Amino acid sequence: MAINVEPYIADEDYDNPAMVTDFYEFSMANSLFLHGFKDTVMVFDMFFRENPDNKGYSISAGQKALTKFLLEYHFTDRDIVYLRTKGMSEEFLSYLKNYRWKGDMYALKEGSVCYPQVPMVRIECDMVGAILIETYLLQTMNFHSLIATKATRISGLATHTPRNVMEFGTRRAQGESAGNEGAYAAILGGCIGTANCLAEMKYGSDVKAVGTVAHSFIEFFPTEYDAFKAFADTYPNNVSLLLDTYNVFESGLPNLIKLDDYLIEKYPDDPNKRVKSARVDSGDLARTYKRLRKALDKAGKSYIKLVASNSLDEKKMADMEIYENAKFDSYGVGENLITSATDPVFGGVYKLVAVKNADGSYTPKMKCSDSAIKAIIPGKLMAYRIYDEEGKGQCDVIALDGEEIKEGEPLKIINFDTEDFHRRRTIVPYKVEKILVPYIVNGELVATLPSIAEKKAFVKDQLENKVWESELRPELPHKHYVDLTEAVYNLREDLYAKLHGGTI
Repeated sequence: MAINVEPYIADEDYDNPAMVTDFYEFSMANSLFLHGFKDTVMVFDMFFRENPDNKGYSISAGQKALTKFLLEYHFTDRDIVYLRTKGMSEEFLSYLKNYRWKGDMYALKEGSVCYPQVPMVRIECDMVGAILIETYLLQTMNFHSLIATKATRISGLATHTPRNVMEFGTRRAQGESAGNEGAYAAILGGCIGTANCLAEMKYGSDVKAVGTVAHSFIEFFPTEYDAFKAFADTYPNNVSLLLDTYNVFESGLPNLIKLDDYLIEKYPDDPNKRVKSARVDSGDLARTYKRLRKALDKAGKSYIKLVASNSLDEKKMADMEIYENAKFDSYGVGENLITSATDPVFGGVYKLVAVKNADGSYTPKMKCSDSAIKAIIPGKLMAYRIYDEEGKGQCDVIALDGEEIKEGEPLKIINFDTEDFHRRRTIVPYKVEKILVPYIVNGELVATLPSIAEKKAFVKDQLENKVWESELRPELPHKHYVDLTEAVYNLREDLYAKLHGGTI
């Protein structure tokens, strides 16, 4: 007998984040469901293997968005119709209709400095809820972490040379969501504002929308001065102009000075109604800065700030500042920030590490691989950060969830890096922090989610006070120690030998 399947009609305006799912995840979940594994609890870890740009650290971000996603996770009637056309079973579809996510999510605090191999997120959930969230989890954590990490380098936090950086990349971002979420992540990484109005509407005044004018505004008027004056008459308390539409020194600079003199004459008793800043968007920025600064200071206008834009990144800004003594008051950085152009992929992965048994114990699971670096760390894990006497992160230690690492007690550890000559050592932790913390337990929010300002300050404090200077070097940074407890190391070695037929 033929089965009539209701056709699915595509809708470009439809959106349900739960359907941000690779099709094979539904295929696997449906098969496991039909084989009786509906209530089997799985443990997955999300981690990454290399820092972007081969630097010494990364920033973990996206936890708030992931938490919101899991708390609101559901499927609609439209989703069910679509999945039926893709061959999912009626039993599975009936289950999805009323499905809610009731698992546990542990993660690093949003804004945490993080390192390769250390779990950023640990998910423990029934089979369906563990498998179907993979794509959204990776998309969210990877992108937010990538842009927040890049922003700390562009904003100068990484080198303790803070800059006033505005995120200007929305028009070159890979889509609307990348523009909005990238602006948010850039603020966490030290930026002071964004050009994106929707980002401020979504996230609030901590993600402040800022900007000056475009060349088109200047070109519209009969003269450059007419354009300057029109803008100043409209916004006398926020006069920020663009100097390079025609010629910076033959036109832009003289008109800038003329306009500021006009404001002084018009508002003699209001020093706030003056030219605040002038932006340069082309040419030799360092040379232009020095000439402009000298000319404005000579004209008695040292209060006018100078802003640079034009395909900037951390290297270009550092070169201007260090080698040419040209440090702009602020910068607008676009595509090189919002796309992390020098390394546009944060390679986080999501791997099954354990399955929970009926008696409450866990059976470790492992992807072996022929490459030692790609052989995952199995088992339900917990991550600790060990601090030295100066309060700096000495190493991260990956332990089994039931293990306890105590301050002042000797701890035997093995470096994950197989190239380390002295992999085994014993340390006495001065200070210990359990860095995987609960966000959601049994489907209920248990964490207090900090504000954007608090997360931004958290990032700044870590890079200034809690990370070894050698890890922040732009070139050849120290590789942060990531160690395994003996129990984790032995489990990994034994399971690899059993599954792959050898030792790692």
